Amino acid sequence: MEAARVISVKTIKASTHNSSEIIELNPWDLQFLHYEYSQRGLLFRNQENTSTNQIQHLQHSLSAALAFFPPLAGRLVILQHHQNTVSSHILCSSHILCNNAGVLFLHAVAPNTSVAHILQPKYVPPIVRSFFPFNGVESNDGTSQSLLAVQVTELLDGIFIAFAVNHVAADGKSFWHFVNSWAEISRGSNKIPKLPSLQRYFPDGIHRPILFPFAKKEVFPLLESQPVHCRVFHFSKDKLAELKSKANAEANTNKISSLQALLALFWHTVTRYRRVDPQENVHIVLMIGLGHRMTPPLAEDYFGNSLVLDFVTMKAGELLECGLGKGALEMNKMIASHSHEKVKNRCESWGRTPAVLLPTKMDTGNMFLIASSPRFNIYGNDFGWGRPVAVRSGGVFSINGMSMVYAGAEEGSIDIELCLPYELLEAMGNDHAFMDFASN
Repeated sequence: MEAARVISVKTIKASTHNSSEIIELNPWDLQFLHYEYSQRGLLFRNQENTSTNQIQHLQHSLSAALAFFPPLAGRLVILQHHQNTVSSHILCSSHILCNNAGVLFLHAVAPNTSVAHILQPKYVPPIVRSFFPFNGVESNDGTSQSLLAVQVTELLDGIFIAFAVNHVAADGKSFWHFVNSWAEISRGSNKIPKLPSLQRYFPDGIHRPILFPFAKKEVFPLLESQPVHCRVFHFSKDKLAELKSKANAEANTNKISSLQALLALFWHTVTRYRRVDPQENVHIVLMIGLGHRMTPPLAEDYFGNSLVLDFVTMKAGELLECGLGKGALEMNKMIASHSHEKVKNRCESWGRTPAVLLPTKMDTGNMFLIASSPRFNIYGNDFGWGRPVAVRSGGVFSINGMSMVYAGAEEGSIDIELCLPYELLEAMGNDHAFMDFASN
């Protein structure tokens, strides 16, 4: 199958724009400046050939949706202040200028690719990567690139709508709030159910704007990961309930959630097939939502980043010997430890000694990384021709040990898109103990 071919490029601006508001960025936002744009995509069936009117309708509804989300139509601003003589970095500050510079909209075609070509293979086919815009673009490039890019690719019998969003501008919760709102407008509504809350959280005592050491396109020490493939595993509501019961029984508790039990199953299985030395540390890295952990809680529709990265570390031998319960319980404890005070102190500490995360593309042989969440409303995104039939990630997430967690198409189910070397994914797919809970 040939890669998707772009046939038109357009900049879409918000239908209404009143003022060029400045949104100052907090530590939760700034930590992602060196991360590449987040990429998500929705696959739809479309028996009729995609018409020019359909593309134009998406552009018009996108313009209307952007009026409610002015940061996404803006640009990132990075201002240099003075040299940090200790580290030789430039001290900078950053904000989003809501100037309605617009969103990049690409119309592409892959006429020899069908919906079945994407859904039926055991592994995500390489052509899917060509459906996404902004491959390799870092969030700090948002000074010149749009903070959101959309690519609509026509397939033989379907449509793939792919998004690339600047990680500084929005996390997964905020991003899907926008997509849900755009779909609502595309279906004919002239308003959205929930307006975004655009005011960023800053703890008392943090001087604004925050000055931080930054070097654009800094050269990181890279250790290339071995080639990976991506495979989607499906877990029904009933199987998730079984996993939860099993993990809680093993840990002699009732605190472990279905998701924690599921992630423990993956962490345990992946570690086993990686054949890690029992005395080596293995890590599971989680993105933890913070909105409801704050006192008072952040606005339900807080728009920006409201998450931190944290991890659990265990000896490989301990993880494998203790079954699901131990790993799941350690995850539960780590997540529960993120109280308002801990989160506030961490944010204040970053503000005093800021350090932008450097995502080295290293071999993550002892790491298992989790992104996204099954709480996001993915299958409610009907743009006017029905619900999506699948969600996929872009090439930026093709990292050894990365897993994307999505709600499944059936209520209460979960899909996990997992990236690992081919032989490990094959081994997991042939593991009866693992596949007793999963299906392809």
